[in-house]
Amino acid sequence: MAELIVALDHADAPAAIALLDHLPDACPVKVGSVLLTRAGIGFVRGLVAGGHRVFVDAKWHDIPNTVAGAVDAAADLGVEMVTVHASGGGDMLRSAMQAASGRIKVVAVTVLTSLDAATYAALTGRDRVVVADEVVRLAQLAIDAGVDGVVCSAEEIARVRAVVGHGRIVVPGIRRAGDTAGDQRRIATPEAAVAAGATHLVVGRPITDADDPGAAYREFMAAMGHEP
Repeated sequence: MAELIVALDHADAPAAIALLDHLPDACPVKVGSVLLTRAGIGFVRGLVAGGHRVFVDAKWHDIPNTVAGAVDAAADLGVEMVTVHASGGGDMLRSAMQAASGRIKVVAVTVLTSLDAATYAALTGRDRVVVADEVVRLAQLAIDAGVDGVVCSAEEIARVRAVVGHGRIVVPGIRRAGDTAGDQRRIATPEAAVAAGATHLVVGRPITDADDPGAAYREFMAAMGHEP
């Protein structure tokens, strides 16, 4: 059954901790670059010590040695999963997996869910692209390098599953029918993402900005098929 990861997309540690008071103990959480930069590794250590499975979404994209060092450091912290960019290339991805050495899961970001075809085409200097084709191409590159899974939007899950096999498919941009899209371009409901084969759903603002975050969390869990 797919796992729900709450994105702690807060500006500081006190705000994130206040949210956690409304959520189940030890629920899986994501720490992104903003909170990681502001709160530091001490905050991450505290989450791990509190029993949370922590997903550090730093999206590393650097020379192989640097990315390997970052993955090694995250593993030493007790983090459960981290992201790297598939577009960093095979050598970088293989270095990340060598550093992981089975201690931590590494998933590769394909095409950000904030990008549509026109935006991605302009980014890559091409006249036209098909986003789903780009996602599959990058997913294949990552899987060939040995990563544990990929990050993609719900729109690409079916095609990516054929590439990833039994690996992880981590899907952001999850919204209930009445939720606003925000800056996400390629979104889906939790029901649709789970039905398509996602293994991990990352949900931020629909939970963190809710008047009752605990109730919103339970709604997402129910939509994913988890028992109350």
